[in-house]
Amino acid sequence: MIGRQHRTELEHDLHPLRTSADLDQLIDRIGDARFVLLGEASHGTHEYYTWRSAITRRLITEKKFSFLAVEGDWPDCYRVNRFIKSFRDDGTEAVIVLKGFNRWPSWIWANWEIVALVNWLRNHNAGSGANKVGFYGLDVYSLWDSMNVMVDYLKKEDPEAAKFATRAVKCFEPFGEEGHRYARATLNMTADCQDQVVSLLMKIRARAQSYNHDPEASLNAEMNAQVIANAEKYYRSMVSFGGQSWNIRDRHMVDTLNALMNFHKNGKVIVWEHNTHIGDARYTDMKDDGLWNVGQLVREQHADEGVYIVGFAGYQGTVVAGRYWGADMEKMRVPAAMHGSFEHRLHEEAAQDRILFFNDPLSDKKYDRWTGHRAIGVVYNPEAERGNYVPSLMRSRYDALLFLDKTQALHPLHIQPDGDKMPETFPFGY
Repeated sequence: MIGRQHRTELEHDLHPLRTSADLDQLIDRIGDARFVLLGEASHGTHEYYTWRSAITRRLITEKKFSFLAVEGDWPDCYRVNRFIKSFRDDGTEAVIVLKGFNRWPSWIWANWEIVALVNWLRNHNAGSGANKVGFYGLDVYSLWDSMNVMVDYLKKEDPEAAKFATRAVKCFEPFGEEGHRYARATLNMTADCQDQVVSLLMKIRARAQSYNHDPEASLNAEMNAQVIANAEKYYRSMVSFGGQSWNIRDRHMVDTLNALMNFHKNGKVIVWEHNTHIGDARYTDMKDDGLWNVGQLVREQHADEGVYIVGFAGYQGTVVAGRYWGADMEKMRVPAAMHGSFEHRLHEEAAQDRILFFNDPLSDKKYDRWTGHRAIGVVYNPEAERGNYVPSLMRSRYDALLFLDKTQALHPLHIQPDGDKMPETFPFGY
């Protein structure tokens, strides 16, 4: 029998989650925060995408948020940005634009849930005058894509800067489009491509304001140059088998986020990334390995501007993932959460979808202990999921959490990914 105290605590947590109207208290608690970080416990779950979309739509319409920044490559996401803002030669259909995400695992952004959001953003922007909402990628993997974009663009707009871009491309050419080959080749070398990419970045920053062919050309040029600079560091670090590649990647995402905020004066941003990136690393076992993440860095740098972090969790259902790097995507069964995990505890208390709010006396007392919190990556094997639980102090890792008791797999556009390209979430799967 449930005791009176436990019933009181349970009733405190039961904020049902059925329709967008049930997000009212969450929107109120977000208040005037300029940074709202929305997580996901997998990259292949329908409900994580649809509820993040519902929150995003309300933040844009009610709180006037400026742009969405996601765990995706800059060049691909910038094409989406052009589409939703109806720039010249922006594309004709959301499905066609999203098929540009052909890097494994393509389903992360090439799915019907994102098609619906992109169409909503384009329609919203059509009536927004100059205050159009943006869509940008924060990730570091698009080294070659960014270099190709830079060379093509600069040849038309800035031939002198194009010389620096061409020099950087030639430095990487011997390694094809394989970052790990470049990284291994530089392990025992004193010379690498760093000088070339740094020169390129400095040249772009010096001249960015003159690139006005595209309404956001200066931003696009600088961000592609920044990707080239940080990807070069990332690939070299990736094969050293230390933790620095994770830190370089998340630092890059925060640097990109800060640049976007500088571009959007007095802007407000919604970030979509996996829980392992947006849930503050200081309250997980990541800190024991000297790792930080986006959530931690944003809190440390922007606490006075308002930061609100929303995690996601699911008890059981289905998910889209691959069994190894580059494998065909599969719809897989997600078994019931392990006994003793955070998800198992919530299911035992009440097997229903709901929102949990942290940072108040009752929740701080109730969740004041470390517990396993499930994280499913793009590589997933349900038969061996014991290692998918991240020890976490939940009341501090997030400000709120959406719990979905039963979830289903998202709906990919069924793109055949280019197996020769570096996976978007390599090597961690989040």
